[in-house]
Amino acid sequence: MVIMMGIDEGDIALIRRVALKNAVEHDGKARVDKVTAKIIAIRPDLRVGVKALIPTIKEVVEEINRLSIDEQKSELDAIEHVMGEGRVEAKADLAEAERKGFTLPPLPNAVMGSVVTRFPPEPNGYPHIGHAKAVIIDEEYARMYKGRFILRFDDTNPAKEKREYYDAILDGLRWLSVKPDLIKNTSDDIELLYRYAERLIEVDGAYVCTCKPEIIKRNRASGIECMCRSLSKEENMERWRKMFNEYRQNQAILRFRGDMKSTNTVMRDPTLFRIIEHEHPLKGHRYRVWPTYDFAASIEDSIDGVTHALRSKEYELRNELYYAILDRLGMRRPMVLEFSRLEFEGMPVSKRRIVPLIEKGLVMGWDDPRLPTLAALRRRGIRPEAIREFVLSLGFTKADTKPPFEMLEAINRKVIDADAIRLFMVRRDDCIRLKVEGLEQSPDMGREDGYGYADSHGSKKGRTALVRIRNHPTNDALGTREVRVGDTFYIPLSDVRDAIGREVRLIDLYNVMIERMEHTDDGGDGDGDRDGPVVYGRFTGYEVKYVKKVQWVSVDDAINGIVLVPKQLYIDDSYNRESLETVHAYMESYAGKVAVGSMVQFVRFGFCRVDASGIFIMSHK
Repeated sequence: MVIMMGIDEGDIALIRRVALKNAVEHDGKARVDKVTAKIIAIRPDLRVGVKALIPTIKEVVEEINRLSIDEQKSELDAIEHVMGEGRVEAKADLAEAERKGFTLPPLPNAVMGSVVTRFPPEPNGYPHIGHAKAVIIDEEYARMYKGRFILRFDDTNPAKEKREYYDAILDGLRWLSVKPDLIKNTSDDIELLYRYAERLIEVDGAYVCTCKPEIIKRNRASGIECMCRSLSKEENMERWRKMFNEYRQNQAILRFRGDMKSTNTVMRDPTLFRIIEHEHPLKGHRYRVWPTYDFAASIEDSIDGVTHALRSKEYELRNELYYAILDRLGMRRPMVLEFSRLEFEGMPVSKRRIVPLIEKGLVMGWDDPRLPTLAALRRRGIRPEAIREFVLSLGFTKADTKPPFEMLEAINRKVIDADAIRLFMVRRDDCIRLKVEGLEQSPDMGREDGYGYADSHGSKKGRTALVRIRNHPTNDALGTREVRVGDTFYIPLSDVRDAIGREVRLIDLYNVMIERMEHTDDGGDGDGDRDGPVVYGRFTGYEVKYVKKVQWVSVDDAINGIVLVPKQLYIDDSYNRESLETVHAYMESYAGKVAVGSMVQFVRFGFCRVDASGIFIMSHK
């Protein structure tokens, strides 16, 4: 069989399994369309490239259809047997998972009830969308196989870690509704890690190097061994003990005895322990010798019973070292599986790029709505259930994942649409006043939409009335609100610029014939609030007509509000100084009463989250 370029072996295995199952269920004849649909249902991330996938699916189906029904059943049984001793139960549960919409493929060698996964974040910053992908995949697999999920803080670099970040990670996971079965810190096992380091020295798997950092770097690049590598076990143990009380920072490191000629430079005697003279957020100054991630992760995964260590493919070259450490120590090997990182175009996830932005005041903090941190997405109005659905829709693949942010927006829109109340606002940079003439003397007369006026009375600006308007066009449970209206409104200039002589409808109110535009010195109502043109119109009735609809804010009910509109933070790798737009607007007064954290949709503008009284952050259109 010819495998199409860009289709990996895992995809081929999935196609073959689905095709065999389809064939067995249909008297030995699989159908290309049914197999394709099933594969996309299991792996939505393949939808974009499905055209390139179809020739391979067709070839696999044709090959399987040439087999006898007995041969098909035999091969399908063999494939499913590979899933582990818990195959029968796993098969039923995975089928149920597929029916519920899970999109993750089966784990290799997974036994129902025995799978253990872990999420090991370093508390050196706030969690971001990449962390969300990792932790959701880890938890989903643990739940799919009725196993255990561990949250383990990889806190072995006190120079970069803060207690604030532990709390931020826990808060982010709670928001995502992620519930670990065990929460632990690598720093709690530091004494145990020391013992494993000493055992590694005893089996001649590690040595203490006192060469200068620049020499070590140069030797590793050139594949040259240093004199420290030839020391005896006794001499290395003596140097190891000195790391705890005599050597200073950068004077000595414990290195793995790898292969200085290896084409995989990771294996060229990498650092396993180093001296860091800095206070630890949990342990204070109790320890000064700290393991690197390479050493700590392999040992911790093994002793924690992790069966499947899932991590982003940036660590792929480090797998050789991960296994080499465990093999030298004779320890149990978890299975390491990689997936692609998740980030958005123009939104950096790297702390190396985010921290300077915060320090320079270019963003407001870790929760700045332009950032991809969970705190920022939460502040922006992205719902946790939308993030989970988004992550699962991408599937488990090593193919580079940099989807457009609009994909997450589309899912979030679906989540929030039914519960977000609709409100009116008019941008001040696109605003004109409308004065309506010929209003009926009895504004409480019946209206065809059935809502009408609550009451009416005079004011210093003329006759006004309370109008009751639905908060949502289809969700009656969100109730109604009352808006005080008179004869003057703020409306978008762009809506009436070419509407002179035409009839329009003020949404949920009444119809107006736009007659003329005049320039005044004070906006037309004598309060000196705004110079500029005023549009005059004549009331033409309440009947709903198929004319242009115009949103409005009553001058008698208006408040000043602000909407922050986040845009792409980086363009072509350069900071975008126009990445946060501030929109000043007139809003109906009800907008000032909506609770902080609530979602609203400003009609014809977008969905926004209430950030503070009178201040909103735009989520998306």
